[in-house]
Amino acid sequence: MRDEEKKESSFIPHPSSLIPKIRRALRGEVDARTIALETLRRGTVSLRRRRERAELDQLDKSPARLSPQFARLSTSELLAHFRRRTVPKFFPGLDASNIDVTARLQRELFPEETRELLALAATMAKEHRWRLLGYGEKEFGKEKIDWLRDPLSGSRWPLAYHASLTLARQDGSDARVLWELNRLSHFIKMGRAFRLSGDERLAAEFFAQCESWRVQNPLGLGPNWACAMEVALRAMSLLTAFELFLSSAHLDEERLALLLTLLDQHGAHIRRNLEFSYISTSNHYLSDVVGLFCIGLMLPELANARQWRDWALKEMLSEMDKQVLADGADCEASTGYHRFVLELFLYSFILCRANQIEIEDRYWQRLRAMLEYVSGYLRPCGRAPLVGDTDSGQVLAIRSRSADDHAYVLLLGAAVFDEPRFKDQRLPVPEELLWILGEQGLRVYENLRPLREGASSQAFTEAGTYLMREGELYMLFNASGNGLGGRGSHGHNDALSLEVSACGRSFIIDPGTYVYTSDLKERARFRSTRYHSTVEVDGAEQNSTDEQMPFVMGDEAHPRVLAWEVTKEHDRIVAEHDGYARLHEPITHRRSVDFDKRAGYWTICDALMGEGEHTFRVRCHFAENLEVSIIADKIVRACDKMTGALLMLVPIDALDSAELEECFASRDYGEKHETLSACWTLRARAPLIFRWLIVPVCNGEDERARLEMAGASMQAVEVNAGESV
Repeated sequence: MRDEEKKESSFIPHPSSLIPKIRRALRGEVDARTIALETLRRGTVSLRRRRERAELDQLDKSPARLSPQFARLSTSELLAHFRRRTVPKFFPGLDASNIDVTARLQRELFPEETRELLALAATMAKEHRWRLLGYGEKEFGKEKIDWLRDPLSGSRWPLAYHASLTLARQDGSDARVLWELNRLSHFIKMGRAFRLSGDERLAAEFFAQCESWRVQNPLGLGPNWACAMEVALRAMSLLTAFELFLSSAHLDEERLALLLTLLDQHGAHIRRNLEFSYISTSNHYLSDVVGLFCIGLMLPELANARQWRDWALKEMLSEMDKQVLADGADCEASTGYHRFVLELFLYSFILCRANQIEIEDRYWQRLRAMLEYVSGYLRPCGRAPLVGDTDSGQVLAIRSRSADDHAYVLLLGAAVFDEPRFKDQRLPVPEELLWILGEQGLRVYENLRPLREGASSQAFTEAGTYLMREGELYMLFNASGNGLGGRGSHGHNDALSLEVSACGRSFIIDPGTYVYTSDLKERARFRSTRYHSTVEVDGAEQNSTDEQMPFVMGDEAHPRVLAWEVTKEHDRIVAEHDGYARLHEPITHRRSVDFDKRAGYWTICDALMGEGEHTFRVRCHFAENLEVSIIADKIVRACDKMTGALLMLVPIDALDSAELEECFASRDYGEKHETLSACWTLRARAPLIFRWLIVPVCNGEDERARLEMAGASMQAVEVNAGESV
C-alpha cells in the first residue's frame, strides 16, 4: 500500500477506537439506543470525511453553484441583479432600502461613537490593527494580514486537513483567539464606516482582505475550517459586509464571484461538517444551523439555498426546544453562552419577521423568556454576572462588547417585543438597536415607558439561578448543575456560590473564565471550586475535573434547592449539594441565606454535614478596585474608595481571623486583573456550622451603626443548628 493510501486509510478509525471518545462524552444519563446511534454516526462521519478529503482540491476550485435561473445570467447581469434586488430583506437597519437613513441617524444620535468608528476603521484598513477580545490591540500583518499567524504565540498554524488538526497545542497558541480574528467581524465595522463616510478606500481594503483570506485558506485546510461554528459565524459577518459594501464602485463582477463562491463554500462546508451529536448538542451546532439558515435565506440565488434555509429553520426551532430551559435559560450553565445563544435566536427571528417567515408563537414566547432571564440576572449597574464559561463571543459585532455587557441584547428585545419591562432608562441606547432594527425599531424603543418599580426577587428554577433583590441590593445564589444535562463543557465548580452587589457596584463576584486551551493550568484554576464564593472541603473539587481535559467536568454535585421563600420583607433560600459525598468520609454542604430587606443585609449559614475531621475553607471573591482589610480581628471590610460604599462580612460563630488571598478575575476572554478573596480555614470535625452576615453600608450610612445592627442580628440568630439550616 502506498504511503498516501496508508494515510487516507488510517484516517478512518476502527469502531473500537470510537468507544473511549464516546465514553468520555457519556456524562449524564444516556440510553443504549442513543449510544448505538452515536456510534453509527461517528463511523459515518469518518467515511464522509475521507470522501471530503479526496475531493477538496476540486471543491476548492469550483465556482459558486447557482440555481438555473441565475446560472444563465452573464456576470454583469448578475451584478446588476444584486444591486437592484428588493428581496430577501436583511435586518431592517442594514437593508439596502434603509441603510442611508440608518447612517444619517448614526451621525445624529451617536456623534462620539461615529468619530471612534471612523478612526477605528481607518486603523483597520491602513495598519491592520485593532483590539482582539481582552488582549488589547494586536497588529495582524503590515502589508497583508496573516490569517494563519497565531495572535498570541506568533507561530503559524499549518494547512493540514481540518479534521486532523490538533487544536490544543499547549505552546501558548489559542485556536479561540485565531478564530476571533477569522470570524471577520471587523468587516462589519469597516462596512458601517464606509456607509457613514463613503470612503472607497475602505471598500478597496475590504475586497483585498477577502481575496487574501481566500488565497491563504484553501477550502477545508487549516484551523479556520476546523470548526463548523467558526465557518458559520464568519459567513454571517461576510453576509453583513456584502450588504454594507454592495453599493461600492469596487464591487465588480470578479469580486462578486469571489464573495458568492466563498459563501457557497461556507454553506456546503457547514452542511458536510455539522457539529451534531445524538448525545447532546450545544451552541456549536446551533451556530452551524443559524449560519446555514442565513446563507440560505439571504442568497436564494445559490442552488442549495432553499434546501439549506428550510432544513436549518426546522433544526433551529428543534434546538430551541432542546437547548432553552423552560424558564428561558440556556442549558449550558453559563450566562456568557446564554447571551451568545440568545443573539443567535433573536437575530434569526428578526430576519424571519422581516421576510414574512412564520414562526409559531410558542417559540416567540420562549425567546421572550430568554430575555426575561437576562432581565432577571443583570445587576443594578446593568452588567452581567459571569456564571460559568464565557469566551466573549458575539454573533454580529456591530460594536465590540465585553463579556459582562449583556444589556444591549435586552434593549433590542424591548423593541422587538414592544416590552417596557425590558427598557432601562439608566442605560444608553445601543447602536445595535439602530443597525439591526432600523429607524422604526428605534422609535418603538423610544416610545416605551419603562415601569417605575425595580427588579424584584426571582427564581429561575430550571437554571438553578435565584435572585434576592431590593432596590440597589442584589444577590445571585447559584444552585445550577454543571450544564448540558450533566456534561459540563462550560460549567464551573460553583455550586451554592454567591454574587453580591450593593450601593451601585459589585462587591462579591464570580472571577470569570480568562482562557481555554492556551494555558490549561489557568483554565483549571478559573473553573475550580476555590475560585468561587462557596465552601471547599479537603481541597477537593465539587465535580471532578482533569486539567488535560479543559471542556470535561464530572457530574457529582447535583445541587438542589430545599426551600425558597419570598415576601415583601424577607427572602430565604436553602440548598445543598453532594459534591463531597465521594470523600473517604463524605460531607454534604448545605447553605441557607436569609435576606432582611428592611434592614438591608443577608445572613448566611453553611452547614457541613457528615463525619470525620476535615479542612473546610469558606471563600468570598471580591471585585476589582476595592480596598479589602480585616478589622476587629475577624470582620472583612471591602471599601470602594471612590464612593465610600463598603461591604462587611461578619462571622457570627467564634472563628480564627480570615486570610486575604491574592487571586485574579477576568471580565473578558484573555484579560485578567489582580483581586483578593477572603478565606476562613477551619480544621474541625463534622458536623459543623459556620454563620456569617453580609452587611452593605450605602448612602452615607454610619458604619458603626451598621456594625451595631449586625451585632444585634448576631445575637438574634438561633444557635440551634437544626433551626439554622
